[in-house]
Amino acid sequence: MKNCKTNPYMLASISVLSALASVLMFFSVSVPLVPSFLKFDLSELPALIAAFTVGPLAGVAVCLVKNIVNVFFTTTGGIGEAINFLLGTAFVLPAGLIYKRLNNRPGALLGGLVGALCMSLAGLPLNYFIVYPIYAKLLVPMEVILSLYQAIRPSTESLIEALMVFNMPFTFVKALVSVITAFAVYKPLSPIINGCYFVKNRK
Repeated sequence: MKNCKTNPYMLASISVLSALASVLMFFSVSVPLVPSFLKFDLSELPALIAAFTVGPLAGVAVCLVKNIVNVFFTTTGGIGEAINFLLGTAFVLPAGLIYKRLNNRPGALLGGLVGALCMSLAGLPLNYFIVYPIYAKLLVPMEVILSLYQAIRPSTESLIEALMVFNMPFTFVKALVSVITAFAVYKPLSPIINGCYFVKNRK
């Protein structure tokens, strides 16, 4: 399968996965038990599939393209898209690197879980030091942001507590859904994405 990764189908597959990720990111939804501005989507799923089937950098490329596309529809001045790219990279890059070294289903599962954990952990400093301070300065006062968390959990006293109680588990679960889905479909899709299926059937 690795011999197929230099054929033109690889680039076409990355483009298709990037387009799919862009659409999935656009159709994000709110979920119960977390503030409404925390949106759930499966836009990391195509990036994770790309990281598994093509390579780690392909997954990063899908993350980059989907955020470039969605920045034209942003309501956050590009801040949300920049952080989404960093979080997506923290997810798919370690996942793809581990799978590249352990090229089997346990390797894919381990890579996905490590990637999900990295994404969740990376969200804490990114949100605490960058995203929320910028939002508080330009869009919504920090007291208002914190009140949205307190409406769900009144005992929440600080931003760092809110991020640890709400954002980190939310991000991990969001990534975990992509891991489970990718784990189920990446193997059957791999020959098609890499073009091996088409190359084989043309011979």
